[in-house]
Amino acid sequence: MFVRVKSTPNSPRQTVQIVASERIGDKVKQRIVRYVGVAMNDEELVKMKELAEFIKANLEEEAAPALFRPDELARMAIEGRKTADLSPDQPLTVDLRQLREESRVVVGIHEIYGKMFDELGFDRVVGDPARRVQASKTIKHLVMARIANPASKRKSVIDLERDFGVKLDLSAVYRMLDYVDEQSLELIQKKAWDAAKGLFAQKIDVIFYDCTTLYIESFVEDELREKGLSKEHKFNESQVLLAMMVNRDGLPLGYRLYNGAKWEGHTLEDAIAHIKRMVVVDRVVFVADSGLLSKDNLAVIEKSEKQYIVAARLKNQPESIKKQILDKGSYQQGDHMLIKEIALPGARRLLVNYTEKRARKDAHDRQKALAKLQKKINKSKNPESFISNASHRRYLNIKNQQLVQIDEEKIRYAEQWDGPHSIITNISNMPAEEAFEQYGGLWQIEESLRLTKHDLRVRPIYHWTPGRIQAHVAICFMALVCIRHLSYRVMLQYQPLSPDIIRNELVHVQQSILIHKTNGAHYGIPSKPTLHAKKIYQVMGEKLSSVPFLIA
Repeated sequence: MFVRVKSTPNSPRQTVQIVASERIGDKVKQRIVRYVGVAMNDEELVKMKELAEFIKANLEEEAAPALFRPDELARMAIEGRKTADLSPDQPLTVDLRQLREESRVVVGIHEIYGKMFDELGFDRVVGDPARRVQASKTIKHLVMARIANPASKRKSVIDLERDFGVKLDLSAVYRMLDYVDEQSLELIQKKAWDAAKGLFAQKIDVIFYDCTTLYIESFVEDELREKGLSKEHKFNESQVLLAMMVNRDGLPLGYRLYNGAKWEGHTLEDAIAHIKRMVVVDRVVFVADSGLLSKDNLAVIEKSEKQYIVAARLKNQPESIKKQILDKGSYQQGDHMLIKEIALPGARRLLVNYTEKRARKDAHDRQKALAKLQKKINKSKNPESFISNASHRRYLNIKNQQLVQIDEEKIRYAEQWDGPHSIITNISNMPAEEAFEQYGGLWQIEESLRLTKHDLRVRPIYHWTPGRIQAHVAICFMALVCIRHLSYRVMLQYQPLSPDIIRNELVHVQQSILIHKTNGAHYGIPSKPTLHAKKIYQVMGEKLSSVPFLIA
């Protein structure tokens, strides 16, 4: 099932429906399961969609047998197993015919990621923990739900009660978001930095930095939400800009949210200031892609006395430098690639490498793009459909705003640039291949942003106020830190496992809770653990037992 919004031509009316796809013979048809209502403006649409998601979650729960129930019983089951592990030889005598399953609860997420959450210090980030105990617990439960099955706050509340035996009041959840103030956000950043620093004997010498946009289910703008250059092509919706830093092992160091119209290059000075507050070593190499490349940004880093490796835009270089780059005969043979070094003003170095593998990939990608472009031209030669697309204009010749055709001269020019890749650095004593190797680690920040946007589904954002948007992103960031740190430990102590595999293993660490028909006693029957699950528990210093036990 999914929520569908249907617009009415020449009218502000937008109808919200819950729809299910059904296969009838060889065809898949959509059936309206529930008509939710009509929204006449953006604010009504957001609320209507939230309501639809809540109804959909309940419909899905009715369609499948309920697995989990009361939070107290789930807590007792988890604690009961730990007590049973201390005395595994104690006999358990019971008539099996008198037992009935009352519920089944997922314990793996809270036992492992919950322990990681506490170890990272995230249980102490909301004001005075003595006065806001419930708010701290609620944040922890929401982070666990975000890791296990990312969804809206309404759906998370349903999932927590049904699947984890945790009962939360939805209104209390929204109130908790208001407790995540500026002090809490700074504390979350510090906990993340300190956790990464503690793993590497206080040595954080390489920092990867990147930005992305997060769209919001709203067309309204304020000091945080605003339309801008969307990396998700949601140009008509307001957005925020998320900037993030990770270390060379992909462990998150911090993040910032900016107004959605802000250019990512203008976030760099704030990031440098954050590093200055946190870092305790002198040498830090700042690695970023070409989106942050500008003379002003490089000057900011140099002024901070930090080193950097930043991707360069080859085609934006002066003609004299472009000629040197395209002169393949002047490259030096390195261990794994052809390399050229060009001195730039201000003790900067332009390092260029060339590989046949990249040249083949560049040619292949261009051929695919040209094939799609030609197909589009054959369908429609309306210039307006091509002018707004920069990737299309790269290979097109539009004559008199009427005739659209592929420009062979532009293709020949593009072919010259197949293969080379370049970076700019101010590190004078680093060999070129080492610099490219350092830059190659940029995938760590890209992976972290992918996890945040896709696996943790940080967007779309349904909150409206800046404070609640900040709180929502903070919850997703804490979930990301927990995921990255557990993955790092599992890799070191066992073997590399993807975050998705770890999550799946822990979701399947469950307990059946049985009740005795006559005396009302409760018993816990753990699920059979897999080898991966046992090793994940071992990494966190926990024992995973499959022995049945009495819940006291």
